[in-house]
Amino acid sequence: MLWKLALGGIKSRLKDYIVLFSGLTISAAIFYMFQSLASNPEFLKANSTLGMIVFIFYFGSVLLGIITLVYILYANSFLLTMRQRTYAMFMMLGAKSSKIAQLIFIETVAVGVISTVVGSAVGVGLTSIISQVLVKQMDIAITHFSPWSTSAALVTAVFFLVLFAFAAIYNAGKLVKTPVLNLLNQAKTPTRFKRNPVLWGIEVAGGLILLAVGYWSMAQLNTLQLFGLGIALVTIVLGSYFVFDAFFLMIIQLLRRNERFRTKELHSFTLGQLSFRIRDFTRLLSMVSIVFALALGAITVGLGFHDTIQTMAEQISPYDLMLHDPTTASQKQADALSPISVSTYQYKVAGKNVYFLASDFNRAPFKENQPQQRADGSYGVKKVTYGEAEMLKDPTGHTQTLADLVTQKAPYQTITVVNAADYAKVNGTVHSTQLYITKDFMAIKDKLKPLVAADQKQEGSTNANMSMNQKYSVYALYNTMMSGFEFMGLFLGIAFLAMLASCLMFKILSGAASDALRYQMLEKIGTRRSLLKKSIRQEIGTLFVLPGILGVIHVLFGLQMFKVTSLLPQPYHNIWLPFLIFLVLYVLYYFLTVQLYSGIVLHSGKSEEFQRGE
Repeated sequence: MLWKLALGGIKSRLKDYIVLFSGLTISAAIFYMFQSLASNPEFLKANSTLGMIVFIFYFGSVLLGIITLVYILYANSFLLTMRQRTYAMFMMLGAKSSKIAQLIFIETVAVGVISTVVGSAVGVGLTSIISQVLVKQMDIAITHFSPWSTSAALVTAVFFLVLFAFAAIYNAGKLVKTPVLNLLNQAKTPTRFKRNPVLWGIEVAGGLILLAVGYWSMAQLNTLQLFGLGIALVTIVLGSYFVFDAFFLMIIQLLRRNERFRTKELHSFTLGQLSFRIRDFTRLLSMVSIVFALALGAITVGLGFHDTIQTMAEQISPYDLMLHDPTTASQKQADALSPISVSTYQYKVAGKNVYFLASDFNRAPFKENQPQQRADGSYGVKKVTYGEAEMLKDPTGHTQTLADLVTQKAPYQTITVVNAADYAKVNGTVHSTQLYITKDFMAIKDKLKPLVAADQKQEGSTNANMSMNQKYSVYALYNTMMSGFEFMGLFLGIAFLAMLASCLMFKILSGAASDALRYQMLEKIGTRRSLLKKSIRQEIGTLFVLPGILGVIHVLFGLQMFKVTSLLPQPYHNIWLPFLIFLVLYVLYYFLTVQLYSGIVLHSGKSEEFQRGE
């Protein structure tokens, strides 16, 4: 009978439960997606040169677990809001407390089991889709990765079922011990507060100082090392809370004192809505701003590594393609790429000696990029050109420079640059190497791949990154080294974004039950629905924008960590792209929240039904 009541309650409120199920399903899917990486040390080690990457992902799992816990608490609050009036009526009709507790337990666990199973299945699908999209669009090379992970599925199932079991026990205990009248009116009771102006000012100053210390420690990471990370973690978290707790209320109070603003349209009502549960929102928004920064930072760094691969390839090699003893077919393919420069160098192999023709360097001086440390300690590139005169000044001193041009089939010891007369006297096998420079390497890199593969096959080389004088080989090398970071940054950024936006969404929706009556009263006294919708957009928009602004500030200062440690030489390059991607996803969540919230508080007759708990 209890199972029928529990499942019947879900069925009767299916539209509201779909919101809950969809959110929890997304939560379980995201948690599974993360665990599919974190529980696969072979993948992490194979796709990263960072020795501590496995530890970092275990730490990330703990962080995501804490965020998921907070998320489930808000989802559980939404569930209680929907059902507490129904349980109160059961109590008024004489239902025993033990039976009510069992009913609550069954319903909460049923919601958890269904959402966990469906979420895990969705997580497998999302993991597969996102990984394929990232690999294809970003030209990422990853190994040892599979969308399905038995350990990830088990961890997800155990984690969520344990959380929902505790949530069920908590729900049962809370509702059984709460008086019926309190259950009927609990959501209507505002949180009252008084602020001491002096303490208020201290909190504002303290929050700003803590944030400044946190930002400074990230910029000094080379000196402070892990201690700097610890300082940043503590100060930024506390500073974010103090700033929100002080500034959020200050903004509301200043706007409410502005009569011109307050009396326009429904601004007074909107400000009242924002201040109704001020304490809960400050805690939530401070958490969201931190996760927002983590998500946006992960996407920014992921794309930053992608840009770094191209930049490093450009800096290391001036030539896009190198062909040893090119065939007619390979030359036709290379010429079809419309190169802006083609350099041909002839040489003879005689025993263990190689002889280059000096006049070739007169027609096409050899280019080389040499790393050079600047005065500020950073590293740059010095472009060097070797013509015929430079080569003949030290005929045997360019062995290392010209080594990549010599076929691997020749077991040589020395390379000598000679004039035409001496070159004609050498009795050896004649070879040639062609170097190509194209107009846009990134645009034609996929067309270079078969040419490089054919050249390697001809040379009998199994090394995919055989030449540092060939841009494609350098690009392939660094892409293999950094694509793991790139993949994980984008993957985790999307996961954190979905989680934080869902937390914010459920926090807002959990108060929709009590808000519905107020919107209904405004509509009954003649307020236009267009104004009510505008008020909803403004209220929810404020709750999305405030943590977004602070999160962006966190990211802009946090990128200094990657700059000072040289992990990303140019962390702010093309920063608009990750911000745009993040903004699009964030705005989609905003509109989804507005739509769901409006559906609860504005639908005719539905708000009354929601309030009655029917």
